[in-house]
Amino acid sequence: MSRLKSIQLGSNCGLRVSELCLGTMNFGIPGRGHQGDWTLDVDQARPIFEAAIERGLYYFDCADIYGVGASEEVVGQLLRELLAREKYVLTTKVSMPMGRNPNEGGLNRKHIIEGVDNSLRRLGVDYVDQLVIHRHPHGIPGSVETPITESLEALHDVVKAGKALYLGGSSMFAWQFAEMQLTAEMRGWTKFVSMQNHYNLIYREEEREMNPYCARTGVALTPWSPLARGILAGSYQGGLDAGTTDRSQGQDRARTESLYRGERDFDIAARVSEVAKRLDVRPAQVALAWLVNKPEITAPVVGVSKISQLDQLVEATMIELSPDDTAYLEELYQPVENLLTLGTS
Repeated sequence: MSRLKSIQLGSNCGLRVSELCLGTMNFGIPGRGHQGDWTLDVDQARPIFEAAIERGLYYFDCADIYGVGASEEVVGQLLRELLAREKYVLTTKVSMPMGRNPNEGGLNRKHIIEGVDNSLRRLGVDYVDQLVIHRHPHGIPGSVETPITESLEALHDVVKAGKALYLGGSSMFAWQFAEMQLTAEMRGWTKFVSMQNHYNLIYREEEREMNPYCARTGVALTPWSPLARGILAGSYQGGLDAGTTDRSQGQDRARTESLYRGERDFDIAARVSEVAKRLDVRPAQVALAWLVNKPEITAPVVGVSKISQLDQLVEATMIELSPDDTAYLEELYQPVENLLTLGTS
């Protein structure tokens, strides 16, 4: 059985994580939340968590908005059953609206403090290893533009209270992230040690600024959607109207359509399948190997619904693509409009 290595989460902290992070969006209460039609309940999720731990995966990524709290409840229950607290690294996120009250979302002080306390209660833990802001304070649907100083000071207070050990960011413009990092440094507040951004073979706009900025400043890159919501794994047979999985056929398809607009997306996916066939591996493994072969990438966030998928992705971390294969996979990419400009990333 293949096992994952442990790696440092960037060079700005000493925390070590497994080289893959298990995303937990699809665990919770079926029917609850925007991913409810492809959610696995606690009993369905348990074997996957057991298999992940057995394969050396101990880094888990959650968010309050997943299942509107249900994912945190399931993830917390399973981790408490299976591992001592010091044996896993747990991330959760804050900022997305959790209810209809205007202060139940955003990155104002009130919601950060209350949101973190609610997450800890649902998870059943005293602290999370990392608290990630799900978007920039000015990039949250339905929220006002909270001053970044208010957000940063509240996040610093959460760390100093021992409720989170480290901070991370998620999709935003590089200039916004740089501004937040520099503001935190000037004020003596806690800086971010990681960036969870949107990056894969068919969405590479992050190569322009965010990836180089993080690589240069020691911030760990932990990309989300490394398989482009199944497009690079072959879940869609040549088009978004040809989904072959519960997720690709359900209500989540609209989200996929909003994220992937490139004219060559499925041509690139075809090349992934071509390379996979030649190497006698699966398309998902090639797509993930392309990411983990890049020295600036720390721990991609992967989602699985079967142990067999987990095994394939663990094995993918050991695949070394040749420079020719990498160039062939990258050749067709054409720039697309940055999704942050559209407000949909």
